[in-house]
Amino acid sequence: MPEIKVQIGGRPFALVCDPGEEASLKLAAEMLDTEARTLQDAIGRVPESRMLLMAGLMLADRTKQVELESRTVAEQVKNLQDRLRLAEENAASLQAKLTTALDKANAPAAPVPVPESDLFATDDSAAMDLLAKTAQRLETLAQNLKE
Repeated sequence: MPEIKVQIGGRPFALVCDPGEEASLKLAAEMLDTEARTLQDAIGRVPESRMLLMAGLMLADRTKQVELESRTVAEQVKNLQDRLRLAEENAASLQAKLTTALDKANAPAAPVPVPESDLFATDDSAAMDLLAKTAQRLETLAQNLKE
């Protein structure tokens, strides 16, 4: 097992760890050293066991704060995921409605029945009236398709 030498609160320590964990152990020791030095700067030199206990408690408090923040962020992410899922569902629903409306608008219109008497009109004015009515119906259909 590798042996790592570290300084915590200005005091040397020799620690052992599993192979491959050296970097992680050094990082943890640096964090503990930072807290120990902060304590020494604030209250002066204290016994080793008290220094390590207090520095460990300070790190535990920070860890607790990070865990709380992590939970808050996880809840916010879940909330945003739920909102995104609802927005996607609404978008799909709106897309389906739009497709249906466009299909209806593009569907051929049912033929408008023309009275048989109009088809066989002998009077030119009657034929003109029939053409005017037909033109009006076509304009109405065209307008409906645009909408």
